[in-house]
Amino acid sequence: MERYNVDYKKGLDNIQIDKRKKENLVNYDTTVKTKSIKSIIMSNIFTLFNLLNVILAILIFVTGSYKNMLFMGVVLCNTFISIFQEIRSKLTIDKLSVVSATKQTVIRNGKEDNILINEIVLDDILYFKSGNQVVTDSIIQNGEVEVNESFITGEQDTVYKTKGDMLLSGSFIVSGNCYAKVEHIGNDNYTAKIYSEAKKINKVKSEMMDSLNKIIKVISILIIPIGIMLFLNQLKLDNNVWQLAIVNTVAALIGMIPEGLVLLTSTVLAVSVIRLSKSKVLVQDLFCIENLARVDTLCLDKTGTITEGRMEVYDLIEENKKKDELEKALSLISKYSPDENVTINAIKQKYNVDISASVKNVIPFNSEKKWSGISFEKIGTYILGAPEFVIKNNYELYKDKVDKYSKENRVLVIAYSKNSFNNKEIPDDIEVCGFLLIRDVIRKEANKTLKYFEEQNVDIKIISGDNPLTVSNISKRAGIKNYDKYIDVSCLKTKEEIFEAVKKYTIFGRVSPIQKKEIIESLKKQGHTVAMTGDGVNDVLALKEADCSIAMASGSDACRNVSKLVLLDSNFKSMPKIVAEGRRSINNIQRSAQLFLVKTIYSFLLAIIFIFLLVPYPFKPIQLTLISTLTIGIPSFVLALQPNKERVKGHFLSNVLKNALPTGLTVIFSILAIVFVKSIFNLPDDIYSTFSVISTAIVAFILLFKLCRPFNLLRTSLFLLMLTLFITAIILFNEFFYIYSITNYIYEFLIIVIVTLIINMLLNIVLKRIKE
Repeated sequence: MERYNVDYKKGLDNIQIDKRKKENLVNYDTTVKTKSIKSIIMSNIFTLFNLLNVILAILIFVTGSYKNMLFMGVVLCNTFISIFQEIRSKLTIDKLSVVSATKQTVIRNGKEDNILINEIVLDDILYFKSGNQVVTDSIIQNGEVEVNESFITGEQDTVYKTKGDMLLSGSFIVSGNCYAKVEHIGNDNYTAKIYSEAKKINKVKSEMMDSLNKIIKVISILIIPIGIMLFLNQLKLDNNVWQLAIVNTVAALIGMIPEGLVLLTSTVLAVSVIRLSKSKVLVQDLFCIENLARVDTLCLDKTGTITEGRMEVYDLIEENKKKDELEKALSLISKYSPDENVTINAIKQKYNVDISASVKNVIPFNSEKKWSGISFEKIGTYILGAPEFVIKNNYELYKDKVDKYSKENRVLVIAYSKNSFNNKEIPDDIEVCGFLLIRDVIRKEANKTLKYFEEQNVDIKIISGDNPLTVSNISKRAGIKNYDKYIDVSCLKTKEEIFEAVKKYTIFGRVSPIQKKEIIESLKKQGHTVAMTGDGVNDVLALKEADCSIAMASGSDACRNVSKLVLLDSNFKSMPKIVAEGRRSINNIQRSAQLFLVKTIYSFLLAIIFIFLLVPYPFKPIQLTLISTLTIGIPSFVLALQPNKERVKGHFLSNVLKNALPTGLTVIFSILAIVFVKSIFNLPDDIYSTFSVISTAIVAFILLFKLCRPFNLLRTSLFLLMLTLFITAIILFNEFFYIYSITNYIYEFLIIVIVTLIINMLLNIVLKRIKE
């Protein structure tokens, strides 16, 4: 294989690029994609619940009672809807992913161009700057950078690299810039397989799905032995035949399967993805929506969230140099600085006089050192940075002045030395020339957005690398509560001190990237569910640690890659919509799940009870299909898409069970009451079954009534429509559903209804007392 040794200023030409493509030496994308349409279809068809339902349908088919196979119509509809919504969600994510896809600056034919990472070819010349993620293993041809390789090595310290050094894919540039030649592509990259596997397993923890999986696991283990024992019991009944025993057993088992609950969950989350996409939000992990619903603490990086991510020069304060000399120095820094950050951009906008000079040495800005500098031939060295880091031992002489200016602005000191850098450190003989005051531009919508979170009882924490006084002032301008509770985190030396600080303070200044992560860790240890927004490489560690991470599309590549949500318009005003959507989704799934688990509870327990009773199982499959469709299936999907802004509290499974249990137990006790009445009054089996269907429907409609509150037009219409359809079914299609006239047994029926209502009322009172 021929390798090209090209000039970094020119890069590859078209002939060389075409040859590389023909040789397939292209950096094809090795990142994990969304599921293919084929895999979506297969994963939704070949499920455990579908298999169980098919087996049960075959058993019904063998008996010849074909209309009792109607439950398969619901199963097919569920499968189709799930496939449709998941494919729709996939297409939305894929479309947005293209919009937010990482592009790389490449030098080709002597010109800069921006291309997708899977268009890079071997020996391409890439240009990296601060904030870029290294997309392929590359060797530096010119320039020098500081690199964070924590994705690869786990070490958080930055590594200095210069010409001839290897940049490993997966690392990201902290400061400086360079030109590098592509050394490896695709799976040959050092981190390709590791990074790919990390993306696969780096899922958001979902309490909701863990709970559903527990339910599925229990049912899948117990359904077969319960089914066999119940079938054998039903065979023992007088004048019973194997066909009827199968029908009764299948009725018990299909009631135990909450297949619609899994569908409901995936559908609601898929709808959330689509809704958020309309607000220009890319969801990179479906289940992070659940954590959004539980968020009680929002950590904001000041830059790019509260502020627009840009700064403007407010004033220039003379100290030992005149203003024109300071402006000349800033013009030199503006022209020759390799940094590309908001500070330098603000200086470039204000001081851009074209002055020529010969550069001797350059030290790019470093987030740990918090200063940058340039040495010029015959001129000397200029240093620009945070006063306490530049002036060091003499800082006390200027502290009062810096504190005064810091109340309203970010303060940078301009220092001068006749000497050059010594081992990349500031010369000892520096002279303070003056102070540059720059100010963040606050987003217009910041005040309104932050007020929303205050109303929703979400605690706000501002985490910034800036002076805490400056951040406090900006927070005051943005309308943040407790803006005066600030701390300089650089003074905190241990994790224990940070742990205590997060309890007391709202504003955290002078925070290093590692300390940002430790703040998030401390909040989580204190029981908070934490969301974090960020846009810079210094936010990456904290974003990875947060329960829900949100990146600005205009931010660094590394930031977008580790985040679960990306704001494609980089606009903080989308945040209320994101949190509201998370709450709507999970609260409604939790509410609708009660309907499904009521059926699972009473079907599961009744199946066990009837193993020991020499009485026919009270339901036919088609009767449960009627009840399930009108009191669970249709209502659950309508209710799941309703507005709901309450913050999710407690555990998903316990929240659902404590509300579903009284209704499920009511059905069980009412069925046992019917069995008792049957034995006393010698009720025929068809009347006994009719009583069971109607009493179960009454209990189910009582629960539906509660869940529809507070009533609006849609929920009122839903409840009345479902009730009307049920009454119509048992009157006009009574024979189809095995519903028989109870005219001759009206008194017995009234007894059952009264008993059912009393049981339901008593169980709810008991539950209420337990809660209190």
